[in-house]
Amino acid sequence: MASVVRKFTPCRLCMPWRDTTNKVDCGIYVMRHMESYMGGGTKGWDCGLEKNNASQLSNLRTKYSAAIILHHSNELKDRSLISLVSLSRCDLLTKASTNGLTIDLIHRDSPQSPSYDPSLSSSQRVVNALRRSFNRAQRFKLNRSIQSRKSEIIGSNGEYLMKYSIGTPPVSSLGIVDTSSDITWTQCQPCLKCFNQNLPLFNPKKSSTYRTIRCNTSECNSVQGTSCSRTRKNCLYLETFSDESFTHGLLSTDTFTLASSSGKRVISAPNIVFGCGFRNTISFGSGGSGIVGLGGGNSSLVTQLGSLARGKFSYCLVLLSDNSKKSSKLNFGTNAEVLGRGVVSTPIVRTYPETYYYLTLEGISVGNQKLEFYDNANSSNFNQEGNIIIDSGITLTLLPTDFYNKLKKALQSSIKLEQIKDPKGVLDLCFVSRKDIQVPKITVHFQFADVELKTENVFVRTSDVAVCLAVKPVDLIFPVYGSIAQANFLVGYDLVQRTVSFKATRCGKK
Repeated sequence: MASVVRKFTPCRLCMPWRDTTNKVDCGIYVMRHMESYMGGGTKGWDCGLEKNNASQLSNLRTKYSAAIILHHSNELKDRSLISLVSLSRCDLLTKASTNGLTIDLIHRDSPQSPSYDPSLSSSQRVVNALRRSFNRAQRFKLNRSIQSRKSEIIGSNGEYLMKYSIGTPPVSSLGIVDTSSDITWTQCQPCLKCFNQNLPLFNPKKSSTYRTIRCNTSECNSVQGTSCSRTRKNCLYLETFSDESFTHGLLSTDTFTLASSSGKRVISAPNIVFGCGFRNTISFGSGGSGIVGLGGGNSSLVTQLGSLARGKFSYCLVLLSDNSKKSSKLNFGTNAEVLGRGVVSTPIVRTYPETYYYLTLEGISVGNQKLEFYDNANSSNFNQEGNIIIDSGITLTLLPTDFYNKLKKALQSSIKLEQIKDPKGVLDLCFVSRKDIQVPKITVHFQFADVELKTENVFVRTSDVAVCLAVKPVDLIFPVYGSIAQANFLVGYDLVQRTVSFKATRCGKK
C-alpha cells in the first residue's frame, strides 16, 4: 500500500489544526494509509496517531474530510455542502417532513394580498407590475468599468409573497419570495427604523428558540456583508442597496414553521439562519415584513431546509391577468420534482454572483425563423454561457437591444395587425386588438431545452385596445427571463444537479 501511495501526485492542504500530534498535511489516501499503519510500519514514520485512541482518529477523519470538501479545487463543493446540510438536519426534521411541501404564493396584486386594491382593473394591475419591473431591473445593472460581470443590488418591490412563522411560539410573517437573494430577513423589535407592515413585528425576546450567532463563526462568515458587534460577540448583517436603502440587524437562528397550502401539514425547521432587522430603510409597499431568500448561495432557505428541500424547489405561477382566486404554488423537496412528458432541462451556469440563477440563451424562434442570440453586434458583450438570469420577481423579460430588435422585426412581419403606441407608455411594440391575438409559434432556445411559449407568455394587454410585447430592450442591464414568460409552467430548480426544468401546465388547476 505504501508504494501505491508514494505514486500519487500530492496536493498540499495547509490545515489550521496542524500541531505536534498532526505532523503531516496530506490527502485522503495518505490519511487511510496512516490509519492502516498507525505510524509503525514504514521506516519509522511517526504520523502522530495514538493506538487505541478512537476519538483522535475520528476527529482527524472529520477534519481531513471537511478540508477536502471545502477546498477551492473541489468543483463539486456546493453539491457536497447541500448534501451535508441535508444529512445534518435529518434528525431535526421529522420523517414526514422529508416528503416535501407545497405552499401558496400570494401575488401582491391578488385579493389575498394586504396591498390589494379592488378599484384597479386587470390591465391596470398588469401595467403596475410592468412598471415595478423597471425598478427591479436595476438590481441586474452591469458595471462596465471592469472586465468581469458584476451586479448592483437595489431595493425593489417583489411580486410574490409567502406566509411563514418564526420562533416558539410561532409568530406569523409575510415574506417576499426572492430567487435573486440568499439571506432571509424580517423586521424585529425593538425597531429603531422600520417601514410599515401589516403583521406585528417579531419580538426575539419572546421566542424560546431564538439565538444570536456569535461573531467569527462559520455561520457568520457564510453570509456576505457580516461584521462583529461593538462587543465583538454577536454577528451583524448588513444588506445595502444602490438606492441607498438598507436592512441591518443581528444574524440569528430560530425555528421556522411552514404550513402546506391545504393546511393539513405543518413543518417546523429548527436553527434557520436569518436576519433580525432593527434598522430597515427599504420599503416594499406590499405589506411584507421582509425577504425570503431562495437564491443559489449557501445561506439560501432552500439549502437550509436540508432534508425537506434536498436542494430542490419549484413554482407554478398563475397568469398575471387571471382574475380568478387561483393561487400560485411554491414547492420544496419531492413536491418540487418536475417529471413526465414534455419536461426540458437546462444547466445552471456557475458564475458571479452565485446568488443568481444564470442560464444560457441560444436564441428565440418565431415560426420557422430562428433568431440567434449571438452575432457580431452583441457577442462581445456577454460570455456565451450564463448570458441570462431567470428571476421570478421581475415581470418583464429583458433582452439586449440588438437581439430585441431582431425579435421585434420578426414579430412585426408575422403579425398582420395595426401597430399602436402603448397607451400607458410602458412597452415598445403594441398592436390594436380588443380580443386575444394570434401569433406564430414562439420557442425560447435555452441550452439543451426548447421552451415553447403561448401567446399569454409573450403579449400582455395594457388597455382595452392595446396588446403589447412583454419584453423590453436593455443595454446596461443584464438580460433577465421574467415571470410572464414563466406563467403556466412548472419551473423547477435543482441546486444539486444544477439544472432548471420547465414543464407546460395550467397553474392553479386543482
